[in-house]
Amino acid sequence: MYRFLLTPRWWGINLFVVLAIPFCVFMGTWQLGRFEDRVQSHEQAEKQPDPSTRAAEPLDELLPVDKVTSGRPAVATGTYADQFLVPGRELDDRQGFYVLNMLRTDSGKALPVVRGWLPGTASDAKVPAAPRGEVTVTGDLQASENARSKGVDVRGGLPGGQLGMISAATLVNLVPYDVYDAWVTLPKPEAGGTGGAMKPVPAAAPEGSGLDLKAFQNLGYTGEWFVFAGFVLFMWFRLVRREAEAARDVALGLVPDGAEESGAGAEESKAGAEESEGSEAGADGLKAGAGGSEAGPDGAGAGPVGSPDSASSQDAAGSETLAGSQDPAGSQDTVGSEGAVGSEDPAGSQDAVGSQGSGVAGDVRAAEAGSGR
Repeated sequence: MYRFLLTPRWWGINLFVVLAIPFCVFMGTWQLGRFEDRVQSHEQAEKQPDPSTRAAEPLDELLPVDKVTSGRPAVATGTYADQFLVPGRELDDRQGFYVLNMLRTDSGKALPVVRGWLPGTASDAKVPAAPRGEVTVTGDLQASENARSKGVDVRGGLPGGQLGMISAATLVNLVPYDVYDAWVTLPKPEAGGTGGAMKPVPAAAPEGSGLDLKAFQNLGYTGEWFVFAGFVLFMWFRLVRREAEAARDVALGLVPDGAEESGAGAEESKAGAEESEGSEAGADGLKAGAGGSEAGPDGAGAGPVGSPDSASSQDAAGSETLAGSQDPAGSQDTVGSEGAVGSEDPAGSQDAVGSQGSGVAGDVRAAEAGSGR
């Protein structure tokens, strides 16, 4: 009954199922692993002390930036060079901009340093000047921003001196020297009060280390892939069952109910047509029998019309004709006209002929009696 599984069409279906189910399970397991990694990173981050409370270390020892070194205090020495404003940044539910300066170190590379945040727009803002000469800064280390970072503007078209994203890939096109693939934010206002009214920018948690919306998206994708795998298996069993039932019906010679009803209706229509034809034939026979019965009385009345002699001859002929009309054959004609269907009664024809013969014989006898007289 399941030999249809070996047909070419079912070979294709089976191959699709064999490949689809493992793929869905693999993708679901991978998404589940991503969610578990985020949960584990979040738990580890909560158990560890605040990175900003740890002892500061030289910048080069903390690079490259990862989930462990992100937020750690880093120390760098150099002189401030170019200055940029980073608009569209929010702090304490207020819109403003970052003030960023490039710190040229002894290695020849520059470290982006966010000195603070100011409210308002960057176009017409008055920014406090950076300290002159060689300075040593200690700030919380951050990884370069990307298009998914909060507050980043990737549309471009900003005025000169403004920056949409803090990253080495962006800054290297704006300055004539190499840039570290990291940046630091000062946790306290600059010494000497040169920062003015700027507020320190707190360090952000490393990307992918918390239970954010992306983590729960991974969990949702996990459920979707497992549902897809179950749906493929369910549809395969359903198709197999339907095909097996159809093969069993064919083997048993079963006919659908609709086909049986159609055949019965055709037979009833055929029987009705035959009955209608029989009724029409019976009506034609009755009509023909009625015509034969009318022919008998017409023949009986023809005898008196044929008598050409005197009243006595007519009386005799009338008597004979009356006798002839009482002939039992005439009675048989009446019965025949009522019982027979579609045929003329020979008895009626003979009766009419007999009536005519009786009239002629009466005329001959009347003539002989006159001669004797």
